[in-house]
Amino acid sequence: MDRMRELVDILNKYAYEYYVLDEPSVSDKEYDALYDELVELENKEEKVLFDSPTKRVGGEPIKAFKQHNHINRLYSLDKSTTSEGLDAFFMRVKKAVGDVEYTVEYKFDGLTICLTYEDGKFVRATTRGNGVVGEDVTKQVLTIKSFPLSIKYKGIIEIQGEAIIRLSVLDKYNQTATEPLKNARNAVAGAIRNLDPKITEKRKAEIMFYNVNYTSEGTFKTQKETIDFLREQGFKVFDFLRVCKNEKDVYSAIGEIEKNRKEIDVLTDGAVIKINQTAKREEMGYTDKFPRGAIAFKFEAEEAETVVEDIVWQVGRTGKLTPIALLQPVELAGATVKKATLNNFDDINRKGVKINSKVLIRRSNEVIPEILTTVEYTEKSKEIEKPTKCPYCGSNVIENGAHIFCSNEMCKPRIVAKLAHFASKDAMDIVGFSEMTADALYDCLKITKFSDLYLLSRDDLLKLEGFKDAKTDNLLSSIENSKKVRADKFLFALGIDGIGKVSAKDLIVKYKTVDELAKVSIDDLTKIDNIGEITAKGIFEYFSKTENLNEIEKLFSLGIQPFQEEKKLEGAFKGENVVLTGVLLNYKRSEAQELIEKLGGTCQGAVTQKTTLVVAGEDAGSKLEKAKKLGIKIIDEATFSKMLAQ
Repeated sequence: MDRMRELVDILNKYAYEYYVLDEPSVSDKEYDALYDELVELENKEEKVLFDSPTKRVGGEPIKAFKQHNHINRLYSLDKSTTSEGLDAFFMRVKKAVGDVEYTVEYKFDGLTICLTYEDGKFVRATTRGNGVVGEDVTKQVLTIKSFPLSIKYKGIIEIQGEAIIRLSVLDKYNQTATEPLKNARNAVAGAIRNLDPKITEKRKAEIMFYNVNYTSEGTFKTQKETIDFLREQGFKVFDFLRVCKNEKDVYSAIGEIEKNRKEIDVLTDGAVIKINQTAKREEMGYTDKFPRGAIAFKFEAEEAETVVEDIVWQVGRTGKLTPIALLQPVELAGATVKKATLNNFDDINRKGVKINSKVLIRRSNEVIPEILTTVEYTEKSKEIEKPTKCPYCGSNVIENGAHIFCSNEMCKPRIVAKLAHFASKDAMDIVGFSEMTADALYDCLKITKFSDLYLLSRDDLLKLEGFKDAKTDNLLSSIENSKKVRADKFLFALGIDGIGKVSAKDLIVKYKTVDELAKVSIDDLTKIDNIGEITAKGIFEYFSKTENLNEIEKLFSLGIQPFQEEKKLEGAFKGENVVLTGVLLNYKRSEAQELIEKLGGTCQGAVTQKTTLVVAGEDAGSKLEKAKKLGIKIIDEATFSKMLAQ
């Protein structure tokens, strides 16, 4: 039992370093060895300690969620989308309690979760529900590793946070998912509010904490004290909190969030503004729904209601038929939206979508909006029919699980989509080649294969509508330049079902060339992280077809030269662990990171004990302060540019 206690404490310490601090101090192999020893001891003793990490494994599905009453009501926040609304909030505060300090934090777009602890031990996790009663999701939340099972505080306490799935994690999940998830908000809600905890575990959710909803002993004087307490207790807190002396500082902090929100790895839709002093906030009181001393400032609306006027079926490069809803035009996130996507026919039925029904649509990450749910039917609403023939070529369709496919591999939309994908920026990067170009090449020159692009002549292109001398020469030059291509981009360009940008890189790292990958068995492929059985089977079947191998050989014979990505240069950032913070005036964040890595450095998302250098741009905040406390070397943008010039 002593050894079990020791192992639990050690493993929880390592988990905290890995999942909360992002500072792992041991290898996965060492962690796994200790974990296996603990499992063996627990089986032998037939006992599991209350805070054992083995509790975090997804168990069997539950039959239903139990209801749970929160100790204190969990309020949502009043919202404003305009400066006028925010100014009105400031006026109400000043009138009620005078001049105050404010705090500004990111508003994450996930699912509110409330954790209860008693005597320092985790007891349960619930959703917000209606604020008074929530659903008990303890078994689901136990699979999340970014919160402690035991804390120093020994009273009864409710901790509030937002369950999220990082955008990079969602992207990686979708690389191998049979049913890709459309956005991070729905993905985490579906993970937590799922009767099968194994689904939660698979989606790798985490929780960002921001509030103490109830304590049986003592209170916190300020929001900053609350956040500091959460950090001290081992909870994961997002590394952004601005304490603002006045309204001008609040607007400055909101501007900082709006500038950087597309750069962070979490879906966020606004900023949360609170009176920093707890007593002043309580003095403001509450409405039936909201605390009066806090407000959410939301950026441009990403949801709207409109009417489905029709459904058309789009055929993609794999032959899959995807339903596209034609909408009554509506303004959303600064654009007029006329179309929205649905995943498949099951998705139509699950969301209750009918022609002439009113639906709620959401625009996420600046892509085509999706339909979230049906809001209302009318007398004119009618069912959507499942297609039995391809809408483009009339061939019979094939049903495979939830999806419908055109059976004709030479169906025009499939060919056009394949050519456009092959030429896209993340693939062969043929500048000036669009889906319209692919469409024209198919119609005018009967171009159907990738290799046909490298046989095009100047006279061929001049036959296309809109192609004059300059445009023709530019495209021919771009086609020629594309012949030297990174091996993973070439693999991605082939359009093998299930291989995305991330998995293409993983496969090339493992097998070096496409030729070597073509020889690998299904069993060996499934041993690679994030390559599931369906993707492995798709890869194997692709390379089993003679016509595909012949096409690859022809591409090579026409001068395509896939190469391995160059190793890091021995440059100015060799051996440096670099954190970028604030706004750089002359570099995009992604561009600066790429330059650092090319010159031998490693980029980090947060300042840790391992950070050796911080590049501080304008309006640098908490990362800069932490770097100063830790004595880490800090440079400005001018010095950064000089290092690059070396």
